[in-house]
Amino acid sequence: MALRSDWSQRSCAMARGLDILGDPWSMLVLREVFFGIGRFDAMKNRLMVADSVLTKRLAGLVDAGLLDRKPYDDGGRTRQEYVLTEKGEDALPVLNAVVIWAEKHLPAPSEQAHMFVIHTTCGQRTTSADSCTACGERLTAENTSWHSLTRTPEPVRLATAPAPSRDAFSQNGPAA
Repeated sequence: MALRSDWSQRSCAMARGLDILGDPWSMLVLREVFFGIGRFDAMKNRLMVADSVLTKRLAGLVDAGLLDRKPYDDGGRTRQEYVLTEKGEDALPVLNAVVIWAEKHLPAPSEQAHMFVIHTTCGQRTTSADSCTACGERLTAENTSWHSLTRTPEPVRLATAPAPSRDAFSQNGPAA
């Protein structure tokens, strides 16, 4: 049974965006992938989520083009790791905005339960989702870290989408 209606064909851009990014589990899955955790079991343990919920959200994010599957060998069989796509990487300001808004408006249950957006280039914490409030540079996954005090004492550089392979570029030519 569906939890909500399909908003993918709505005339409102916000409704279409929420069709993909409006589910809390999907946002938390993206958070984990940005933190560099793309393997199913590691995500499941970190999120404390049921297999069926995680499987459905991962499939939805792959279908929507925000994540890709990358095979890896676990020593006994080939499994899939989830990595960001360019489209998934472009969701970073949305996740940053949620973190910044929550830090500003919602009480943390403990001193450790804080998360900050850090512009890695200048090393400063920012209060803007898309540009550094200290130096003005545009925030990207490549130049942004998240500092979750419950995870690590130091900020964690974010994962980025893999660069397009040279073979795909040379065979198909540059994108139009």
